[in-house]
Amino acid sequence: MEAYLVFEDGDIFPGTWIGTPKKVAGEVVFTTGMTGYQEVITDPSYAGQLVTFTYPLIGNYGMVPGEGESDHPCCAGVVLSELCQDGEQNLGAWLDTHEVPGIAGIDTRAVVHKIRKAGVLRGVIASTPEPEVESWPDPRSLQWVDGVSVKKPVEYPAAEPDAPHIVLVDFGAKASIVNSLRKRGCQVTVVPWSCDPEEVLRRSPDGLLFSNGPGDPKALLPFLQDWVPLVSRIPTMGICLGHQLLALAFGADTERLSFGHRGSNHPVKEVETGKVWITSQNHGYTVRPASVDEKDWQVTHLHVNDGSVEGLAHRHYPVFSVQFHPEAHPGPSDAKGLFDRFLNHVRKEKVVATHG
Repeated sequence: MEAYLVFEDGDIFPGTWIGTPKKVAGEVVFTTGMTGYQEVITDPSYAGQLVTFTYPLIGNYGMVPGEGESDHPCCAGVVLSELCQDGEQNLGAWLDTHEVPGIAGIDTRAVVHKIRKAGVLRGVIASTPEPEVESWPDPRSLQWVDGVSVKKPVEYPAAEPDAPHIVLVDFGAKASIVNSLRKRGCQVTVVPWSCDPEEVLRRSPDGLLFSNGPGDPKALLPFLQDWVPLVSRIPTMGICLGHQLLALAFGADTERLSFGHRGSNHPVKEVETGKVWITSQNHGYTVRPASVDEKDWQVTHLHVNDGSVEGLAHRHYPVFSVQFHPEAHPGPSDAKGLFDRFLNHVRKEKVVATHG
């Protein structure tokens, strides 16, 4: 059945429907990973986006139960070159089960070239080459974070005696972040993005983690100042959107990238050692380098390709953040030790508090 990917500037890419054949609009983005399509499609950070896969064969190993970053698709739609109908549950059928549309048979190289040349673009997948779009999704809307965050706290018990208690502020957290903490024995409490910091304090956390999530970080600016007193007292880590939010909370600024960093092969340099890590990334915004107050913050990581800020550490508080995903899924495990670094901060502060 014929389908069309139509960009807001009028460019049309014909293809065929996969999943549920229904019109959907969103920001058209691309990811360069060769594997991990299941994790990408279920990643809450892709909410409201039409995800283009640059690798030409998608669906090769089907959909594996329990391997997603959430239990359902989070992106608005998918754009593929060729759909492979393999696996116990194939991708096309799985998308249809969840009423998510997609389009196959697309020249994805041409799509990527267009986005890289023009910058951020919106598009629509539809049955006609001239679809009516009532309204375009707004990345500054709070609906994206609110739609993927938990609605009430979720508790995960500690796996080890005297394990740290980490409160994960959920702006759209991947399951792998929770799993990374639980594998290290932590008690984890996941709280909604809109949770009152005073309520978090009453839970007696040993550490805070601001998660990844969708949308423009500046949409959350009105809520950030309430977190500064708590973050200044408790060891805190930020990942992806969480990294941007911590920067904004302490007075830095963010800006939009021309076409984002999305994929499993992004080189990042650790400034202190000069070591280069290959990282998994998924973001369309970045911390503006000139806005970082060097008296209080140290830039710890830089993107090798474009020099953008990939990590920050506070000079006076036990707070640090990274733009990339140390939990990977999909992607390499070069940066997984950052969870251990965070928990070392937490344990050190816990000892000081206990004996202070």
